Amino acid sequence: MAGFAGPEVFHRHGCRAAIQRQSAAMSPSLFPQHIIAQKRDGETLTREEILAFVRGATDGSWADYQLSAMLMAIFLRGMTSAETVDYTQAMMHSGQVADLSSIRQPKADKHSTGGVGDKVSLHLAPMVAACGVTVPMISGRGLGHTGGTLDKLESIAGFRVNLSLDDYRAQLQRIGLCLIGQTAELAPADKKIYALRDVTGTVESIPLICGSILAKKLAEGIDVLVLDVKFGRGAFMPSKLKARELAQALVAVAKALGKPTRAVLTAMEEPLGRSIGNALEVAESIACLRGEGPADTMAVTYALGEQMLLLTKTSRTAAEARAQLESTILDGSALKKFTAMVEAQGGDARVVDEPGRLPQAKLKVPLVAAHAGFVQDVDAMDVALAALRLGAGRAKAEDKVNHAVGVSDLVKVGELVAAGAPLCVIHANDETALAAAKALLEEAITLGTKPVKPVKLIDEIIA
Repeated sequence: MAGFAGPEVFHRHGCRAAIQRQSAAMSPSLFPQHIIAQKRDGETLTREEILAFVRGATDGSWADYQLSAMLMAIFLRGMTSAETVDYTQAMMHSGQVADLSSIRQPKADKHSTGGVGDKVSLHLAPMVAACGVTVPMISGRGLGHTGGTLDKLESIAGFRVNLSLDDYRAQLQRIGLCLIGQTAELAPADKKIYALRDVTGTVESIPLICGSILAKKLAEGIDVLVLDVKFGRGAFMPSKLKARELAQALVAVAKALGKPTRAVLTAMEEPLGRSIGNALEVAESIACLRGEGPADTMAVTYALGEQMLLLTKTSRTAAEARAQLESTILDGSALKKFTAMVEAQGGDARVVDEPGRLPQAKLKVPLVAAHAGFVQDVDAMDVALAALRLGAGRAKAEDKVNHAVGVSDLVKVGELVAAGAPLCVIHANDETALAAAKALLEEAITLGTKPVKPVKLIDEIIA
């Protein structure tokens, strides 16, 4: 998506002011039905028309059926590069934009499009913070087969993910790290529009995805952004081609809005790491911070962390960035940052030294190999469905998650397994869920006689 307009498209505060002014008087050309028809017919929308649409979602002046019609028109007709920039900027300024200018350190965040076993934010954020970069990270909850960072953090007793913007700023000033949920003040239009996209078949629109992801991320007050765009069976975008298209669009829009951004394309054919489930993934992230993390999890962690340090000019080369990140594990500074964050947000920091304090499932049952062989495949989607069946995730947004359940000690593609050896351990709270998960996991894991190489994890970096 080339040819994006630069940051001069909007005066720094002009977009939000324009949204507010439109409520006073509206010309017929800004009526919902006119704007919907324009996009339905494939016309390019003006900045004012896009602002009217976003304002309508924010203040309720557009009915749900009008918003839904507009979303479908965008889904079918698309948006030009300039429209996508205008839409993202309008979404960002539908609420407050955090002012972190008083923090002198560079400010960076990372966003993942979601996958199975993706707990990287939990340990990457303190590693980068320990390198001298402030990390303001606003995260989400799990939905469907993908897990959510907030659900994982809430596995820690007392951990508060709902902070005010003032508390958010104060914690960043104090320890350089904060992981919270989206506040009501940041990008409120996205909450309404995302809910409608989810029920109107308009989720997979690249312009709408750009607006949703970047509005929230750029409203955090960051200087730079690194994106983990996943592809494969366990990813939001299974097709590598579509994932690359999304990554290119996200990078282009963010750059047009004045934020240096890079995307890392990563494979999600098998789960990341060996644990899937909220408390289990927290325990694995703590292991990563102790230098005991799975190789694949750390490979993705280092790839993303390197880009964060390079973009903030904290490191001059990827090798230097890698060395800095490794040193935070070797000297314990990353683990100290994680502990400080848990304490600052009201959590029981004793879990760092005593992971057994995390929620524990009633049943812990190994799934054993019927015969010896090399692991040929571990289907990320089947594993995710098993975790979902156990109660680790949500089928609907209003569902509650069980923090204790999931899958641990999962084998990886290419490993040799002996007959009777565990392929994984299932953590369940009842026999019915255990049986359902066991059946899914038996389908997910394939053994064979020939050794195979795992899929290349880090596919491409898009700058």
